Amino acid sequence: MLLDVATDAILLINLEGTILYCNQSAERIFGWTGQEAIGKDAKELLYKEFTQELAEALQQVIQNGSWKGELEKVTKQGRDITVASRWTLVRDEAGNPKSILTVDTDITEKKLLENQFFRTQRLESLGTLASGIAHDLNNMLTPILAISQLLPLKLNHLDNTSSEMLNMLEANAKRGADLVKQVLSFARGNEGKRTVLQVKHILKDIEQFAKGTFPKSIAIERNFPQNLWTVSGDATQLHQVFMNLVLNSRDAMTEGGILRIEAENKFIDESYAKMNIEAKIGFYILVTITDTGIGISPQIIDRIFDPFFTTKEVGKGTGLGLSTVLGIVKNHGGFVEVSSKIDKFTQFKVYLPSMEGDVSAIPEREQLPVGNNELILLVDDEIAICEIVKTTLETYNFRVITAQDGIEAIAIYVQRKNEINLILIDIMMPSMDGATTIRTLRQMNSKVKIIAMSGLVSNESLTQYNNLDVQGFLAKPFSAIELLNLLKSC
Repeated sequence: MLLDVATDAILLINLEGTILYCNQSAERIFGWTGQEAIGKDAKELLYKEFTQELAEALQQVIQNGSWKGELEKVTKQGRDITVASRWTLVRDEAGNPKSILTVDTDITEKKLLENQFFRTQRLESLGTLASGIAHDLNNMLTPILAISQLLPLKLNHLDNTSSEMLNMLEANAKRGADLVKQVLSFARGNEGKRTVLQVKHILKDIEQFAKGTFPKSIAIERNFPQNLWTVSGDATQLHQVFMNLVLNSRDAMTEGGILRIEAENKFIDESYAKMNIEAKIGFYILVTITDTGIGISPQIIDRIFDPFFTTKEVGKGTGLGLSTVLGIVKNHGGFVEVSSKIDKFTQFKVYLPSMEGDVSAIPEREQLPVGNNELILLVDDEIAICEIVKTTLETYNFRVITAQDGIEAIAIYVQRKNEINLILIDIMMPSMDGATTIRTLRQMNSKVKIIAMSGLVSNESLTQYNNLDVQGFLAKPFSAIELLNLLKSC
């Protein structure tokens, strides 16, 4: 009973690798019931392959009596997870090795946050390196450019070939100088001239440029509110940010599509900030640029902001566009979010701190919609998201029960459907995804209230692609205000 109370996955495995015991947390983390797991080979059940790291762990625990480290394991649903594992050798009464006791802590979400933090550090280091290289390049390019401009004045009667070569030299020196400026802009986010700006004026210029130069097969849509807040920034740099993004969207829609440019006022609270390591509590202008192009594959989406990384053909891209975007936005105190789905869409969200309002103007708790002890079923495979949303809802007088996937959610709903007032469910989950779970719940109770969540798409896109019968939609990350207002409307 005590082992079942533990939050870690505890297993007892004999020296041949057969599972002899597993606690309830092991069932929850790995997805296998005790009846399914006991008697099975742990290497076949919990690992995709027998790695050298696993072999060394087994050897060390036999020799030293214990081992600890990180391992990659797999759940019953095929989801990869990372665990911090501690192994202890169990001996019989004669002192001979008998079995191995393993204690696993699921650190998958922690590793994701670490990777996000390390990526930020890597970009800062690359920025420092790029800054040093850029200064050296500037020192080299300056005399080249000066000489290419002075030689025609010093030399009389240059033939056409020589004149063309000097013009080519000057043009390429200028091109190199422009490239260095981009590197410096990425590296140190050149301050530029900061003024109070209305972002929608810049976006309207971008829209007019796109309508005048983009292929007619690309439809352009916009949505700007009348009361959009102002930002403090450099107009030229912000123009460069949005121009880079719409040009990338154009290149992604070779056969036409829809380019959507939107802006809105946004308040980021503690709940939102906990879901995004780069976000800070405060007021922002959110500019969203979405295209229905080829999308970005999951394998490279984490690298798109790295300098000199490009998917374009040689000569068609320097790989500095998005790194410059990130450098400028971060220098303005903002951050960028990106989501994409192959052959469906790509969406960039640019957050810029607003000049209007301050953190002291955060709405008071009693001013926000408060629950009446309603019971919410929260379904999400990300433990960190579950904890954040559960804490927020309980703070505002809701009761919450959680499920890690669609199968568990249906099981809970069967038992407590008369108590549950609303279901808050993630769309992308292993085992049984949100869309399938929603359709199953609708068959059980056509009147059940459901709010969908996703980190991928907007409300309009979700309805268009999935035709889900839901009362509302939340795009992750979201604030407590957005969550509570949507609950009130349902």
